[in-house]
Order: sequence, then structure tokens, then C-alpha cells
Amino acid sequence: MLKVNPSSGYPPEEGRYIRGNDFSPVVVAIILNFPDYKIPHEHHELVQAGIDGGAALSGMVQTENIGIEKIVCNVVSNPNIRYLVVGGPESEGHLTGEALKAFLLNGLDVRRHIIGTKAPVPLLLNLPDAYIDRFRKQLSLIDLQYQGDPKLLKNAVLACCQDNNIGPFPEHPLSGVINWRVTQPWTEPTDEKEREARKRVEELQKRLRERTKKSL
Repeated sequence: MLKVNPSSGYPPEEGRYIRGNDFSPVVVAIILNFPDYKIPHEHHELVQAGIDGGAALSGMVQTENIGIEKIVCNVVSNPNIRYLVVGGPESEGHLTGEALKAFLLNGLDVRRHIIGTKAPVPLLLNLPDAYIDRFRKQLSLIDLQYQGDPKLLKNAVLACCQDNNIGPFPEHPLSGVINWRVTQPWTEPTDEKEREARKRVEELQKRLRERTKKSL
């Protein structure tokens, strides 16, 4: 099957991942539920199993917002990637695995909130719509979450790599990074009530600033 070159500068976003074969059709996302200094050996084994199986990128993701946005940027910059393998446990505080799978399957609502997840802050606010649409069109999901078996994950990646019925996504790579318009998505209002409350606070702050200027 004919392969294509990723965009220049691929992969554009840094992260906790290993780069493998750029022409592989697989990206592996292991859900991380530990701080950096406590990452268990089993997580690293799963990441390495993805690379041993031939993945393009294999790494860990911890958050249900910026973490997912980084994956999106790296995937859409390489049209060869056609499968997303999700592994590892769940992140109890973030529900990142649930959010990532729901995003791929269901997309976003008008608030850019991932549909079908109970994750606390599943907001993707730093990506163009084209990246969102492309990611969901480009990938198929292989759900191995909760399995915890490196050999199973490696074999799943191998099977995807041997699929001769799927080639690169038939469009040019999208090259770009997170725009960081929102660096703390957990502070963003999630409904109309919260937006109105924030608006009132901002108006009050504006009046106070103007009053301070007049008194100087």
C-alpha cells in the first residue's frame, strides 16, 4: 500500500510519547493516571509494546482537554495514521479514556464540549474545526482499555499494520500546533448560567477599574 510523507516538522506537539515508524497506520494512546514521578513500569511496557508492534507514535495521555488536543495535532499531520489504539487503565480524575473515545465516536457540541462523556472538563478550545473533523474522519478506534496486556496490544498494532485494505487518508497533512487560546480550560464556563455569572463579574471588574482611574 502506497504511503505518503507526514508534514514537515512532524510530530508538531511534544508529549510523553515515543516516535516509531512514520509510515505506520497506528497511533497508541495509553491512559495515564499517575503523576510523572509515580508512573508504573506497566505503563512504559504498554507504550513500548506499541512501538514494538510498529506504531507511528505510542505514548501516554493524562488530561481530557489539552492532552487530547496534542494527539489531534500529531495525528492530522500524518495521513498514514488510520487507527487509534487506546490502552491502559482509566484516569479517575479526568476520565480521559472515556473522553478520547467519545470524542472520536461522537464529536463536539456547539460549546466544543465532547459529546457522551462524564469527564469533568472535556473542552477542546484550542483547535481549528478542520482539525476536529479531520481527526474523526481519519481514524478508526481499537479499544483495548483495561486489558493491561502488552502482548495483546502489540499484536493489535501488528494486525493494523498488516491491513492492506486501508491506505493513507486521501488528503494533504494538516500542519499546526495548539494555538493556546485557552490555557486553563477548566476555568471556562460550561453552561449559560456560568457564562452569565462570568459576564457580570467581568463587567463589575471593568467598572471598578474605571472608578479607580478617575480617583487617581
